[in-house]
Amino acid sequence: MDRKTFDRLREIVYEKSGINLTENKKALVTARLNKRLRALGLKTHKEYLEYLLNDKSGNELIHMIDVISTNVTRFFRESDHFDFLKEVFVRWVEMGQRRFRMWSAGCSSGEEPYSMAMVLLEALPACAEVDLKILATDISTQVLEKASEGVYEEKKVMEIPRGLLSKYFVRDRTNGEVTYSVSDRLKRIIVFRRLNLAKPPFPMKGPLDVIFCRNVMIYFDKYVRENLLKEFYRLLKDDGYLFLGHSESITGIKTNFRPVRPSIYTKV
Repeated sequence: MDRKTFDRLREIVYEKSGINLTENKKALVTARLNKRLRALGLKTHKEYLEYLLNDKSGNELIHMIDVISTNVTRFFRESDHFDFLKEVFVRWVEMGQRRFRMWSAGCSSGEEPYSMAMVLLEALPACAEVDLKILATDISTQVLEKASEGVYEEKKVMEIPRGLLSKYFVRDRTNGEVTYSVSDRLKRIIVFRRLNLAKPPFPMKGPLDVIFCRNVMIYFDKYVRENLLKEFYRLLKDDGYLFLGHSESITGIKTNFRPVRPSIYTKV
C-alpha cells in the first residue's frame, strides 16, 4: 500500500470510528484489507480507496471497520474484575437494590457480557428477584452477529468452569465439530446493539451501575478518550464502577474518576 493511500484510509477510519491507526499499523491494515480486495475483485489498495469513497450506501465503510477492528477476547478475561463485580453486586442486592443496568462497551464477539451475566446470576440469592439488563455494544456488525448468535467453538469455552458451562451452555456436535450455544437464560438479559464509542453523546439515559470498557481505549487518541470518559461519567451512577483493561491507564487525562482497585474506577 502506498503512503498516500494509507494516510487517506487512516483519516477515514479515525473520522468514522475514532480508531487511531499509527504508522506501525500499516502492515496490519494492509493484510486485513486484502480480504476486502479479494471479496470485491480489486487488485490494488488505491482501487479499494476509490471504491470506498464512491460507495454511497455506506456498506463498504462498515465492512472496512469490521476487518480493521481488533476483536481479541475470551471468557472471564482479567478474572479479578469479575470477582469485584460479584462483590459489589451482592452488596447492592443486600442493600435492597432490585433494578440493575450494566454496559459492556466494545463487547466484541460476546464473551465479556456473557461472562458478566453468568457471574451475576450465580451471585444472586435464591430468594431475590431482580430486574437485570446488560447492554452490549460494538462498532463491528460482524462480531455483533456472532455475539447475538451465541455459538462458540469448543476451544473458546475452555476457560469457563465446568459447572457454569453445563448450566448455561448447550453442547452440540455437527459434522464432527463440537460447539457450545449460550442458553436462553443468559440471552434474555443481554441486548446487543451497534454503537460507535468515538461519537458521543450516546442514546442511553442512565444511570448505569457498571460500565465495562476494557482494552478498547488503547486504540483511541487522548481527545477521543477524554470525550468517552466524560460520557461514562454522565451515564454512571454516583456509586457505580467503571472497568478498564489492565493495560490501559487514564493518567494524564483530565477526569473525575478515582481508582478503587487496579483498572477499576468510581466517581470522585
